[in-house]
Amino acid sequence: MQTTTEITPFTPEPFTDFSVSETADAFRTALEKMEKSFPTVVRLWIDGEDLEGGSGTSQSMDPSDTDRVVSSAAKASKDDVLKAIVGAHKAFGPWSQTSASERAEYLFKAARTMRLRKHEFSAMMVYEVGKSWAEADGDTAEAIDFLEFYAREAMRWDRSQPLTRIAGEDNELRYIPLGVGAAIPPWNFPLAIMVGVTMAPIAAGNCMLMKCASDSPGIAGMFVDLMKEVGLPAGVLQFIPGSGGEVGDTIVEHPQIRFINFTGSAEVGMSISAKAAKVQEGQIWLKRFVAEMGGKDFMFIDEDADIDKAVMHTYSAAFGFQGQKCSACSRLILHEKIHDEFIEKFLPLVEATTQGHPSDPKHFLAAMINEKAMNEALAGIESAKKEGNTLVAGGERASDKGWYLQATVFTDVKRGDTIWKEELFAPVVAVHKVSSFEEGVSAANDTIYGLTGAYFGKDEDRIAQARRDLHAGNLYINRKCTGALVGVHPFGGFNLSGTDSKAGGRDYLGLFLQAKLISRAK
Repeated sequence: MQTTTEITPFTPEPFTDFSVSETADAFRTALEKMEKSFPTVVRLWIDGEDLEGGSGTSQSMDPSDTDRVVSSAAKASKDDVLKAIVGAHKAFGPWSQTSASERAEYLFKAARTMRLRKHEFSAMMVYEVGKSWAEADGDTAEAIDFLEFYAREAMRWDRSQPLTRIAGEDNELRYIPLGVGAAIPPWNFPLAIMVGVTMAPIAAGNCMLMKCASDSPGIAGMFVDLMKEVGLPAGVLQFIPGSGGEVGDTIVEHPQIRFINFTGSAEVGMSISAKAAKVQEGQIWLKRFVAEMGGKDFMFIDEDADIDKAVMHTYSAAFGFQGQKCSACSRLILHEKIHDEFIEKFLPLVEATTQGHPSDPKHFLAAMINEKAMNEALAGIESAKKEGNTLVAGGERASDKGWYLQATVFTDVKRGDTIWKEELFAPVVAVHKVSSFEEGVSAANDTIYGLTGAYFGKDEDRIAQARRDLHAGNLYINRKCTGALVGVHPFGGFNLSGTDSKAGGRDYLGLFLQAKLISRAK
């Protein structure tokens, strides 16, 4: 068992250098191994037992090759969920009394083991959700970071808390876990966010029901298997994949669920918030709702910006993982003095985008997650055309074998237009021209969201004003608006982007704890 004196300061997990031939060969081997395992079988994990679901099974498909079934997953029924809740409550007593250092050791051990099998976890995401080598590797690295960071945080929150001292009393403030919570993670960071929203509350002493996204049960099952391997006690993590209507609603509305930790769309988040707010019969608390939802994120390139650098960063932020990141750049604000030069340099990059199955590292753009997502993006593109936006790149489906959509750019976008306001979650960029710094700031803030944003410019007075006036939970200066690192860039947004929960930050575990003051007279 590690002790606090043996634990080194947290540092982010290094990304894999695939330019090293031995490393690239190792990743190809992992891809081949993973492909031979398909379809993987994913079962429920309730009270330490693997179970078949009461609502049949579902399949996850390779979005970049829809002839390939990646996993066959059991679907939990309402009865399965109720059993999981009862079991989690039974496990909560002993788990909440387990020392923070002991709880942390399960996370440390999981991080060490995942690090040894990093390529296998990444390979699963290449196939199941269409991540490129680099994107999948980054996802796995972030999952390791969450395990390492939250393990340390659990011990920090467990330490003696500073209080004002007075004569005649001994006073103590301690943080205790809430109870049984629910984790509802998304498919777009199917390992990293799933690990983060599930294991942070567990590190804090809570027990968790985890309902993975229906598009990514394979990678979730791999992580659950890892937690079995490291010996996490039965009932601390209950794995209940299934439908949002049957599993999700049962969890959210149950009176014994203490909190919900959610990452996903604003629409679903608002629905969960409304349901969770209702106090059910027998419920003796207000449920906490922790949410990271959508974004309509901007990059504002000012008149004195380094254009070449801004072009490269915009391209990466807009089209990495097919634009399917809540932090992706979907609104590009260009000062009129550099607009034409920027577009002239940007479009050749977009038009040269390589597209195909992400198992081949030469492909930058893969397929969107499913047919529904692709069709919704195509509908948004058609709306843009009807509203008079100028299509300057892409705009078409790229293949019939997968859910491929070309990297797409519209110029002449007005602030009331569909692709300016609505999150398409796709490789689609809306370009808006402004005539001044002040107009650019106004345009950037013209959204119901407030997740990420970036400002490119050199004037220090304007940078200072941008830091103050641009309203986003994660604001970046002279760099892209994607790529937050655990512990370095605590992540979470304003307005309908969520509750600004700051995943990967020092405040995060406090969302799953409650403060208890104990005062004793001398």
